[in-house]
This record gives sequence, C-alpha cells and structure tokens, in this order.
Amino acid sequence: MYSVTDISGLNTIPRKISRNAAAQIAGAVLFNSADENENKNKPTLALTMFGVTTPCVQHLTKKLDNHYDCLVFHATGSGGKAMEKLVDSQLLDCVLDITTTEVFDYLFDDILACDDDRFGAIMRTQTPCIISCGALDMVNFGCPITIPDKYKDRHFYHHNSQVTLMRTAAEENYQMGFWIAQKLNKCQGDVTFIIPTGGFSALDIEDGVFWSPQANQAFIDAFKLNYQTI
Repeated sequence: MYSVTDISGLNTIPRKISRNAAAQIAGAVLFNSADENENKNKPTLALTMFGVTTPCVQHLTKKLDNHYDCLVFHATGSGGKAMEKLVDSQLLDCVLDITTTEVFDYLFDDILACDDDRFGAIMRTQTPCIISCGALDMVNFGCPITIPDKYKDRHFYHHNSQVTLMRTAAEENYQMGFWIAQKLNKCQGDVTFIIPTGGFSALDIEDGVFWSPQANQAFIDAFKLNYQTI
C-alpha cells in the first residue's frame, strides 16, 4: 500500500494509512471463505473471448457450465498469456481457444499482441484444445489519431470514440494462416482447429461491415496448405 508520506515517525496521514493496511490484512484473513472443494468435480475449461466473439463464448459457457468450471480470458495479449501460463502450470484441463486475434497484433506489431510462444503451452503440456479463428478479421486501435500512417488507406469501423477496428486484408490473413498452422504442427496432443463458414466475428457476417469471404479464404487456404494433419 502506498504510504503517501515518507515513514519518519507517525502523524496524521501515516497513522490512517497504517490503520487501513492493517484492516485490509485482517479482513483478508477473517473473511477468507475460499472453498477448496468448490468445483473439484468439474474439469477446468479455458475460453478466449473478444467483444465480437462474446455471443459465441457466452453460448458455449451456458451449454458447458454444468459439466465444466469455465474460465473466460479476454484476448488482449495479456489475457492470452495469462491463460497459457495457467496451462503450463497444469491448472487447466482443456481449452476452447475460440479467439486468436492476438496473433495479428503480434505479426504486424499492433497493440494487443501475444508473443512468439502463443500455443506453446498447448504444445508442451498436450492439453486437449479446440482452436478457432475468432476476430482474425480485425485489429484494434484506439481513437483514429492512434492509427499508424501505414494503415491510413484501410477499411475501418469506428466502434466508439476510443476504439477503432481495422479489417484485415487477404495478404495478412494468409500470413496468419501459415503462422498458426506451423505452430499447431508442433502440437502432439489432442488439438482440433475449427473454421467457421459464416465469418470470423460478429462484424464479419454476410452484409456485415467486415464481411469479406475473399480475405477469410486466404487464411483458410494458407492454413490447409501448411497444417500437416489436414
């Protein structure tokens, strides 16, 4: 807890800060009601979600909640890394990696990136995993002035004043399909990749603002060409 003032004797502010700190510690101990047996009979299931894949993930959790302890991770770079750290720690029994949008940010130096070890935990632990290409049709930026000049002529959707989405192009999708396929080729466990036929996100639907079957097909072609178990 931030002390606000330097600790050089006690006076009004340090006394109040110290009392608050002591009360927090005491409360954490007194009201620790964690039940170690809670959900012990349910296998833990991780799911990755983004705003534009939320309906899919919510539908899955509703269907699976009676049988699995569902943990949802926001696919914003840090969310994917947190999930994979738990996989490496053997704390997750299976994974529904529905939303892999962090791959675009990594490959093209954008703001919500994973790192080169994406899918590495699945490879190392052989944790059963179903993977898809949710939100690979887009990349996140902040307000319009944050968009790099190299993307200025691209197709954008202004979600709100603080969030601007850019549609991925066929060339980029091809690169992502190749990269993901090469990663999954190293996985020896029970891994299934699902390609949705109606678009990659809630915006990438027929007549939607990001609907582009050609761009999606570039991903599909690259993935099928390079995924060894296809």
